[in-house]
Amino acid sequence: MDILYDRSGNMLKVALRGELDESCADRVRDSLDRNILLSDARRIVFDLSRLSFMDSSGIGVLVGRYRKFSARSVAFFISSPNATVDKVLRLSGIYTIMPAIDIA
Repeated sequence: MDILYDRSGNMLKVALRGELDESCADRVRDSLDRNILLSDARRIVFDLSRLSFMDSSGIGVLVGRYRKFSARSVAFFISSPNATVDKVLRLSGIYTIMPAIDIA
C-alpha cells in the first residue's frame, strides 16, 4: 500500500495505491491522522483510482478519519474508485458521509 499526499490550498488529496485491508490498516490510519493534522486542510479527497482492493478494514479506516476530523470542520470526499471498490463503498453506505466527486 502506497499513500501519496498533495496539498493545494485548503484541500489535501490522498491517493491510495494497492490494497487497503487488515494487513495495512493500522499503518494507513496512522499516516492519515498525522498528515491530516499537519496539513490543517478543510477538504480531504481520497483518490481511489489506483486502489485495487478494499475490505471492511479499509471502510473502517475511512469512516474513522471522518469521525475523528469532521468535528474540526473537515469535509471528506471520494474520487475515482474502480468498479470493485465502488461496490464495497456503496454497500457500506459511505457515500452518505463522503460524497463522490470528480477531481480530474
